[in-house]
Amino acid sequence: MRKETGLLVSFPILAAFDWEGGFIGFATHPIVIIILLSVMLTGFILELFTPGFGLPGIASTLALMIFTAGHMMSGDAGVSTVLLILFGVFFILAEVILPGGIVGFLGFLLFAAGVLFAGASMLWMAISLLIAFLVATVVLILMVKVLGKEMRFFKKFILSDSTNTESGYVSNVNRTDLIGKVGKTKTPLRPSGTVVIEGERIDAVAEGVFIASGAEVAVVKTEGVRVVVREIES
Repeated sequence: MRKETGLLVSFPILAAFDWEGGFIGFATHPIVIIILLSVMLTGFILELFTPGFGLPGIASTLALMIFTAGHMMSGDAGVSTVLLILFGVFFILAEVILPGGIVGFLGFLLFAAGVLFAGASMLWMAISLLIAFLVATVVLILMVKVLGKEMRFFKKFILSDSTNTESGYVSNVNRTDLIGKVGKTKTPLRPSGTVVIEGERIDAVAEGVFIASGAEVAVVKTEGVRVVVREIES
């Protein structure tokens, strides 16, 4: 006891500085809470735009650790509260792999509940979470609308190629080779039925309302596999 007292007397700065108390006071300060939550959410948003696990992810993880550790050490947050936050983050990350919205929405609810119960004042925690959410939303809008960035994770689930005929895509085989050819109706066309052209049975649609069976017809146009025929008048 005397040695400890002598050390504190020799180095009074050690007696004046409380490391644990200083960390708790810092992590649970109202302004710092807003900053930590904003860094958490914004870092996660920015991480979706960067390859691998970069600086935004590190900053978000560090902010999460400071927030949870500070509130646990202060006694405001228990194990169950920390688990709510961690499971919320886990479900939000799982939404990237399992798109659909339900998992991510559940994760956000768990995260929000954990944050609300972590602080001494639930009202201030709600205000802090709302501010952090608004900051992250503004960052997301800037990245997408202003900078034109694309989320690298979501590109796996979004078809970015144009599937039109100009790009060489067709939904079905286009029978343009039949245009102008002549055949006979195998069945009545009311207005659809079957025609035989050069020995091939083809599903066709009458240009008019009705064409009787055995009538001679000509192909006037094709739309994919849809073949339109017109009766040839005798």
